[in-house]
Amino acid sequence: MTENPAFPHPVYRDTVLAPLFDGIKAHFAGHVNAINRAHLVMLHETGIISTDQGQTIAAALQDIERDLGADKLIYTGEHEDFFFLVEAELERRIGEPGGMLHAGRSRNDMDHTMFKMALREKTERLTEQVLHLVDALIVKARCERDTLVVAYTHGQPAQPTTFGHYLSAVVECLLRDAARLDLASDSLDLCPMGAAAITTSGFPIDRHRVSDLLGFEEPQLNSYGCIAAVDYVTGLYTAIKLVFLHLGRVAQDMAHWSAFEAGQLHVPDSLVQVSSIMPQKRNPVPIEHLRHLSSVTAGLCDAIVNTMHNTPFADMNDSEGDVQEAGFAVFERGARALSLFAAFLPSCSINASRVETNSDTSCVTITELADTLVRDEGLGFRRAHGIASATARTVVERGVGLARGFDVFADAFEAETGRATVLTPGAYATAVAPETFVLRRDRPGGPAPTALDRAIEAYAGKARECRGRLEARTARRARAAAMLESAFNALLEE
Repeated sequence: MTENPAFPHPVYRDTVLAPLFDGIKAHFAGHVNAINRAHLVMLHETGIISTDQGQTIAAALQDIERDLGADKLIYTGEHEDFFFLVEAELERRIGEPGGMLHAGRSRNDMDHTMFKMALREKTERLTEQVLHLVDALIVKARCERDTLVVAYTHGQPAQPTTFGHYLSAVVECLLRDAARLDLASDSLDLCPMGAAAITTSGFPIDRHRVSDLLGFEEPQLNSYGCIAAVDYVTGLYTAIKLVFLHLGRVAQDMAHWSAFEAGQLHVPDSLVQVSSIMPQKRNPVPIEHLRHLSSVTAGLCDAIVNTMHNTPFADMNDSEGDVQEAGFAVFERGARALSLFAAFLPSCSINASRVETNSDTSCVTITELADTLVRDEGLGFRRAHGIASATARTVVERGVGLARGFDVFADAFEAETGRATVLTPGAYATAVAPETFVLRRDRPGGPAPTALDRAIEAYAGKARECRGRLEARTARRARAAAMLESAFNALLEE
């Protein structure tokens, strides 16, 4: 068999180079153009190239961007990749000056710069969706501040709380998730340009100028790390994974709450599917989509992070083109999940009658009865706990419900203490009422209205702070884009 010595081998071309080229066209061409323009402006301002060279290159770049738009390009294998195609086209059009554009840079620093530019835009949109969900849940939590629900531990009814209290816990977690996304965005805001292949350049390049023109906060300092670290990838996808891992747990609760046996969550008809054969079925299928979209998104994040496992701390394709593009599926699935969550949770309501029944039959307020015995009867908590436990066990066995269990309680109290309780039937009824339970939990973080109102206001403030940081990043990018356009146009007109 005769070996074909020409590069690229047809199979390598079709399986690697062509898909990578198409990926550049689809996701990065605009960022490559911006990098070319910013680097050119810097080369001119530092005197690395002359004004005549800068003007000639600028005009040619503008023509190439117009003539070779991404929609017009088909990979032929004539040039290894998009970068070499543009460089070859520059030299074809203007000769020797075209090769000067690459002074002081490498495909290495260009690649990681364009990857960060794409990821920061996607991350900003994803963070905005997280904050939109936070805002929607804050509104819902305020509306449901006093709406009683049964809270579960280990899959069993545990204590009463409110839907607003539950949703506030979700908000608090999402705000920490948003903070992790913000921290991951800090790495995306460090510019690799000027690192060149590994060690910067012998030319007097101005890394800060290129960073500013491209909308980064500042250059990433260590040039080796610019190329090798790729923690901007692993850190980002780890932060994203946590958003959806946590939301998947909320979806699981919604599945349990809406099940016929619990029945405390009512899903409106607009979010319910029917059975093709069973007339009685109301299937809250969106919950399943929330759960699997969250799981798929988290799994895709793992796939990207795990691709970096045991790779060399050096330049490598394991963090580049194909992997970067594969990671974009995270943002697509994640966006769908966040949109569905923001529509689903605010649309649901609580079935108050089922909550009342479930609370009474499962004795979820019994902890407050024990607390009342400590306060009003002067008992130690463990002794009070024993009386309350005996009361709960007996009313459950007899099926009478805790609210009608005063006689059972009085017998259990006397059997334990040898005396009659000082609690009247009315005082007992107050002690075991879900409303009493909630109102007495007024410490910071509790479900009582005063505590919950304070917490929700704090969450709203944190959400505004997070949105302010997000808007500052977006505004910096917009200013940079205008600054780059102005500097590039000024060079054209020199």
